[in-house]
Amino acid sequence: MISKFFSQSKPIHFVVVSVLLLIVFVAAKYNALDTAFSAFMISKHALLFGVCLFSVFVLDFFVSKNSLTKKNSFKILLFVLFIAIIPETILNSKTLIANLFILFAIRRIISLRTKKAIKKKLFDASFWITIAALFYFWSILFFALVIASLIVFAIVDIKNWLIPLTGFATVIIIFASYMIITNQDMMLVFNDLVSVSFDFSLLNSKQIIVGATILFSIGLWSLFYYLKNLRTQTKSLRPSFSLVIVTAIIGLLIVALSPLKNGSEFIFLFAPLSIIITNYLEVISDHWFKEVLLWILVLTPGAILML
Repeated sequence: MISKFFSQSKPIHFVVVSVLLLIVFVAAKYNALDTAFSAFMISKHALLFGVCLFSVFVLDFFVSKNSLTKKNSFKILLFVLFIAIIPETILNSKTLIANLFILFAIRRIISLRTKKAIKKKLFDASFWITIAALFYFWSILFFALVIASLIVFAIVDIKNWLIPLTGFATVIIIFASYMIITNQDMMLVFNDLVSVSFDFSLLNSKQIIVGATILFSIGLWSLFYYLKNLRTQTKSLRPSFSLVIVTAIIGLLIVALSPLKNGSEFIFLFAPLSIIITNYLEVISDHWFKEVLLWILVLTPGAILML
């Protein structure tokens, strides 16, 4: 039922996914609520829900635009289901906002395959990544994706390699100017931003362990078929599919380096994982197996709540 319903891309799918996301968002925020209701609090969370929902639309746009999957709605369904499985990802407003900016950057990076407006796209991508890093420092690792895109798309002009530095410098200059105007200590803010930890004890909860295990298991299994399918892609699409793998690797590095490992850092893995698993769902010939796989992801959030 689920696989057949989402096997095409229709407007009704956005409605269903949006309602599902709203239910997950409200449930997660309500369980974590530690303050009384107020107009400011409701407005703040409404804005954050808008960030979540807009992230879904951005993901669908650049994936469909660049033919990273076939015309279906599995990718947006999976993205929201991943949030439901690890709801801690929507409890940290900074990682949510940073992830949205990273999606903006990925959209520009993947579109480099057209070889049009290269300088503008490289500037935009580095600009968005730097802004994301101001919210969540380790987002800076996505600059590796910019470098990877220059390599896989065979962009050899040295001027284009310098453009990302311009985008980075632009944000830093604006940020530094703001800090000076508001008389804030730049070094203190920088020290707060730049921190790393290899203490995984906060992730030692049944809910996160079960959720992460299921996602990584299905993700690794799907990656095997994704790599196999990579060889069959056209020459023009192959670099874009390769960049999705790079994005997933960067997401894993962020999880490893995150200074506060509370589950929110997994949000950076959801976009590439949704693309990789969607590609796997598209090649599954057995309808029943595809249905079972989707039902596992649908039922996992409820099962986790009972742990």
